[in-house]
Amino acid sequence: MRQVADKWIKFDVLQRHLGVSRHIIPMLPYNEENLRQMLIRYKFVVAKPLVGAGGKGVVKIVMQNKKVYHLHSRMSNKKITSWNKLITRLNRIRRGRKYMLQKGIRLVTIDGNPVDYRVKMVKERDRWKITAVVARVARTGQFVTNLCRGGSMLKGSVALRSTYPSTIARLKKRTMTGVARTSTQLLEKEYPGIGSLGFDFGVDQQGKIWIFEVNTRPE
Repeated sequence: MRQVADKWIKFDVLQRHLGVSRHIIPMLPYNEENLRQMLIRYKFVVAKPLVGAGGKGVVKIVMQNKKVYHLHSRMSNKKITSWNKLITRLNRIRRGRKYMLQKGIRLVTIDGNPVDYRVKMVKERDRWKITAVVARVARTGQFVTNLCRGGSMLKGSVALRSTYPSTIARLKKRTMTGVARTSTQLLEKEYPGIGSLGFDFGVDQQGKIWIFEVNTRPE
């Protein structure tokens, strides 16, 4: 079964489709200048390795002002008081790996904890099927929702109904599954041989649905 590890090249395929591209978070390759520009524009940026899973190496950066930054990683939350110190800290986390930057999304929450959604697609007998739509709720104090980082799992429809009226919850779920189906067609055309895909979605506090990641080896 084919694997496509690089996050950037998967997003590059999806960007070409007008409908899907509306759900892709603004993003840039990691470098110092791109980080500076995105923090000025959005104040909240997520940096993640191009290759990796389970939330490993993912960092949340919030700019309080041009001299004060808050850096949240799996291991620690730090207040950093200069740009150079921020870059030094990020370089220590990156360890030379290629990273990407995404605009930070302020997710809807359940009991005050961020929640995102996984739509899993599996190819069986030459047909793609949705085998799961689940919600992952971050552990208190964490910003990543990965189960291996202490997150908890709910049925997707249950989580959506805890946040929205039932009619809107159904529409949200339909949008996620529709985007996942279209994206699967696009990715399979580009990368024949893939057999399973996990689409990670988030819903921001204004109700817009975003694709965070696409995994060809979903957990």
